[in-house]
Amino acid sequence: MPLKKRTGSIVIKKMARGERRVFNALFITAYALVLAGLWWPMSLPGKPGWPCAVLLVLAVVGTIAALTRHLPLQNILLAALAIVLASGAVIWLDSKTGIPFGQFTIGDNTGPKLLKVVPWALPAVWVVAILNSRGVARLILRPWRKLHAYGFWLIGVTAVLTVLFELALDPFASQVKRYWYWEATKLPVSWLGVPLVNFFGWLVVTLLILAFVTPVLIHKHPVHRRPPDFHPLGIWLGAVLLFGLGAATRGLWPAVLLDGTIGVVVATFALRGARW
Repeated sequence: MPLKKRTGSIVIKKMARGERRVFNALFITAYALVLAGLWWPMSLPGKPGWPCAVLLVLAVVGTIAALTRHLPLQNILLAALAIVLASGAVIWLDSKTGIPFGQFTIGDNTGPKLLKVVPWALPAVWVVAILNSRGVARLILRPWRKLHAYGFWLIGVTAVLTVLFELALDPFASQVKRYWYWEATKLPVSWLGVPLVNFFGWLVVTLLILAFVTPVLIHKHPVHRRPPDFHPLGIWLGAVLLFGLGAATRGLWPAVLLDGTIGVVVATFALRGARW
């Protein structure tokens, strides 16, 4: 390789590392502010709740940036846009009909709303949940990536992980942060006030979304021995940990226990799969 070209490549890598360090510092700071605000009331300048909004935006940006190591940026943006549009449309439909998640009322602290109905944060949460769940599923299924049915397994495990993410998220969002409120249903069983149909709705919608976005998330020139990417696992586990700690501030101990169990089990399978 010519000296100038090699020197330029080194400079670009150093700049990338520097940018990642700055981004990671911002993400950790936002995460710490959100976590601290759960336990100790703080009077921060600006509108209330901005640390959560900043953390969510950074999670979306970090998720997309991490995927650019393996896929073209336009593919990732197309997948993210499809998730935003599909999830936003389904949330709008549910606000009118109660299908597929059940009847719930959006709180006043969710920020600006798209079409005066869908809070901007909800489609962003779907992007973080689906794309990082897919990354974790890739780690879990790494030993079986050469199987013919690998693609179907990847879609299935991604959908299950997304539902587990929602199991941890909903008590935090509905009872800790009061982003939305569930209406009572006729069914005698619920998960801390969340109707079980909500999780079935998440499963079905996730499967439908994956059926459309999976083709653009497949690397057309696969590398046979690419090292495992732990970034999705870090985002996924960090979110579940935050949800569990938030549930603890309200004494929602079933949620704390479930979140801890989910985190340990998923981390165990992901780390085991990554060793292959």
